[in-house]
Amino acid sequence: MGGMNQLERRIAGRIIIEGVAQGEALAATEPLSFWGGYSQTTGEIIDRRHPLSGQIGAGRILVLPFTRGSSTTTAILLESVRKGVAPAALITDRADVFLALASVVADEMYESSFPMIAVSRDDFESIATGDQVRIEEDGTIVVTPEA
Repeated sequence: MGGMNQLERRIAGRIIIEGVAQGEALAATEPLSFWGGYSQTTGEIIDRRHPLSGQIGAGRILVLPFTRGSSTTTAILLESVRKGVAPAALITDRADVFLALASVVADEMYESSFPMIAVSRDDFESIATGDQVRIEEDGTIVVTPEA
């Protein structure tokens, strides 16, 4: 078959960390503190007060507005990259320095990182858990809604 899915939508993103990725979206409008909120050994969201609690972020496109907390976010994400349980990519509604730093350092230390793309608030809110998401080299995000 092939061709473009009629429901597919393209979002112009602003590249914070370049790269390509694809996977299933895991989306929340509430920020996440990775320190105590994301398991660096399993990729599970372990903050029991967060709407994504119990979900696995590993290998998925994590759609979060920003992180709560500080440089500990970088440490948790770095360890999750080392253990192979990091998200495939991050989509945010702003440039988050701690998320970006984790990707940059992971690339330096482990030659592995994940793309990070910032989008407008409206575009951010249009991506739902279960959507299939592909991030292209130019920062374009292609979203195919969950069937």
